[in-house]
Amino acid sequence: ADLIFHPEPEEMYHEGFSSFVDMTVLTEELCGLSRPVHFRGVCTVVSKLFNIVQPDRAYFGQKDAQQLAVIKHMVDDLNMNVEVIGCPIIREEDGLALSSRNKRLSAQERENALNISRTLFKSRTFATSHTVSETQKMVEEAIEDAPGLRLEYFEIVDGNTLQKVNSWEDAQYVVGCITVFCGEVRLIDNIKYKEI
Repeated sequence: ADLIFHPEPEEMYHEGFSSFVDMTVLTEELCGLSRPVHFRGVCTVVSKLFNIVQPDRAYFGQKDAQQLAVIKHMVDDLNMNVEVIGCPIIREEDGLALSSRNKRLSAQERENALNISRTLFKSRTFATSHTVSETQKMVEEAIEDAPGLRLEYFEIVDGNTLQKVNSWEDAQYVVGCITVFCGEVRLIDNIKYKEI
């Protein structure tokens, strides 16, 4: 990198700050159900960043599929002149999605957490000969049966609109989004079932 933008919080949010960027629909499902104001913060800070930096392109990881879809939608809705590019999920050698939260896992919890990506990888193969509902049930049951994991949600959705799909033909881009508690650590991951 040639330059790092690293403002202090008070530079971004001065005293009396009261303006926010909000979004409906895409932020009301998945993580939005348990974190109702989270994406208002995401949209606000990212729009401020884009306004200050004026980038041509911005790169966001695909591990948080909902955040990526929300930012792309915000850029389109607000006619921002920036191309949002999704970057592939980076995984550890054993398949666990890379996250700063992984450091909070004990050795046993980290071993348990591997069942998330293993289940998602198996479900991609499973999905080639099963329906959406059968695939969803397979993943939910596998996670619920795995030691030390508690499923918050697993949904198979249109990767652009985040709306649930009932058939693999319902969308050109279909992704399975999952959030799981491993001990007290909340982990997110996803798997692409279809992308054209």
